Amino acid sequence: MNATTKFAGFALGLAAVFGIAVAAGATIGPDPSASAPAGHGGHAAPSDSAPSADLPGGLLVTDQGYTLALNKPNTTTAAQTTVSFRILDAAGAPVTKYQTSHDKDLHLIVVRRDMAGFQHVHPVLDPAGTWSVPLNLSRAGDYRVFADFTPADGSNLTLGTDLRVAGNYDVQALPAPAATAQVGEYTVALNGTVTPGTASKVTLSVSRNGTPVTDLQPYLGAYGHLVALRAADLAYLHVHPEGAPGDGVTPAGPGIDFVVNAPSTGNYRLFLDFQHQGVVRTAEFTLSVATANQAAAAPAAPTPAPANHGTPGHGH
Repeated sequence: MNATTKFAGFALGLAAVFGIAVAAGATIGPDPSASAPAGHGGHAAPSDSAPSADLPGGLLVTDQGYTLALNKPNTTTAAQTTVSFRILDAAGAPVTKYQTSHDKDLHLIVVRRDMAGFQHVHPVLDPAGTWSVPLNLSRAGDYRVFADFTPADGSNLTLGTDLRVAGNYDVQALPAPAATAQVGEYTVALNGTVTPGTASKVTLSVSRNGTPVTDLQPYLGAYGHLVALRAADLAYLHVHPEGAPGDGVTPAGPGIDFVVNAPSTGNYRLFLDFQHQGVVRTAEFTLSVATANQAAAAPAAPTPAPANHGTPGHGH
């Protein structure tokens, strides 16, 4: 496979090579927006935001003069709830013009802070600058909302804020790391070794009932769309393969290659969207990353049986 890309995120300057190993546990991160200075409309003042060149995406509600503002940051459980928000510029005005990226003007990622209830959706923008989209919020808890967009006259940003859903919060433990994920009849296998601060190839291979899938369909301009969240603080890493469907070079499966610049050791949750026979499916993995020394010292663990943590399909 030769379709590659780099994480559009933060990479620490570490020299130790670390691989993909099995470990358990999860750490729920703090709410980075809770301590943000108050500004226009009760949101952090864009002019006071610190430079974020050294931060992963999604940790700030305000960055480079832009603010993610939910219309209602608190709601109640419902199978379908319309969530609305605006992207405000440095003057507090709603942004109405965006650059198209991966076939959409804005990507909205929503996940509960225990990594349950992942949703990747594409809201609709009205002329006044308000985005709206229905979400499945049938499970109570604190959700992290990520807006991934590029203003018409700016660079790509990922802003993050919290959405609180009232009710009985059934906190789930982070699923144990595994090299495969099951989504109905589909199995997705994760292979690769990652070196911090260096472009490292990771391959996600799709099969159906044991047969490699070689006719993946384009989704958002690629054969795979990967989101990774660091468990400790929900730092957001969002990647696509470089190859384009129909370019005469990039095969339509079974493997989808990504070039990874890893930010740190620790636990991550990976969400791979892929499309086959007209249906978008999401394979979910827990990835535990250790330094080379830690990985060498750890006893070998048996490969676990595939667990059905994947999402069989979701709205887009």
